[in-house]
Order: sequence, then structure tokens, then C-alpha cells
Amino acid sequence: MKRTIVDASQLELEDKVVSIKRVTKVVKGGRNMRFTALVVVGDRNGHVGAGLGKAAEIPEAIRKGKEDAIKKLIQLPIDENGSVPHDYTGKFGSATVLLKRAPEGTGVIAGGPVRNVLELAGIKNIRTKSLGSNNKQNVVLATIEGLSQLKTPEEVAKLRGIPVEQLLK
Repeated sequence: MKRTIVDASQLELEDKVVSIKRVTKVVKGGRNMRFTALVVVGDRNGHVGAGLGKAAEIPEAIRKGKEDAIKKLIQLPIDENGSVPHDYTGKFGSATVLLKRAPEGTGVIAGGPVRNVLELAGIKNIRTKSLGSNNKQNVVLATIEGLSQLKTPEEVAKLRGIPVEQLLK
């Protein structure tokens, strides 16, 4: 998994809570209630990350989730019309997210968890389809996995050892 971790100190990051779940652990003395928050952060300019926070209270879980997401920020390429450079399928667990290029004016065509990630990443035109599991956590992580694997035409040309013009024919 190619992840380019980014220094978040100079970025203007926004955060969005994707889901909050109440989890219970049954112990000898009764039940322990805790909360799990899935948080996505991004600067709407090619940087995005997702994190999970767990705590006894919701605000603390959200804060921890945001900190975890900032640690896992990735940088992704966005082409001239605000879309991804090429189609790609991201997979995480049994969740699969298909990311397809779209022309200018298409907008973000995506379901809930995927939409949160793409909007905070700064992608303006894209078509997506969530396949397999619809578990929010796995869908978000599959989207980020797919975005982290995207390459610009320049990177592909360099890997193949050919000029960009030959690649784009």
C-alpha cells in the first residue's frame, strides 16, 4: 500500500464525523458503554485522511478520531477538471469502491461515506459505486486505499521509461 504521509502542520484541515457507534463490553460487574467515532479530515485540495477514535464520551472519541486521521493523511493527484487521473478500484476487507473519472460539470456522484471522503479531498467531478460490504468504516478505508493508489500520467510514464506524449496517445 503506497501511502505518502503528509505534514499536517501547515494545512487548513476540515473534519467530518462519518459515524458514531455505541459499543458495549459485558464484564463481571455489568456493561461498559463506550463510543467509537469514524472521522475524515481533509483540506479540499488533495489531502485526506480517516481515523477511528474510541472513548467513554462522544466528544473525546471525535477528538481522538480527528488526531488519528491527521496522522494518516495522504496526498492524491487531482486532474485539471477536478477529477481523478484514471479509474481505480479501492478494496478494504470485503468493501470495494469503484472510482471513475468524470468530465467537468458531473459533480460528485457518490454515496454517504464515500462522498464525505471525496468532498474533503477536493474532488469536484467523479462517479463512484460502492460494491460488496456497506460497512461505513470499511467503505471509507476502501475509498482512501483507492485514492492513495492513483498515479499521475507523469509518474506512469517515468515508471515505464517512455515520454508522457507517447503514453497519452
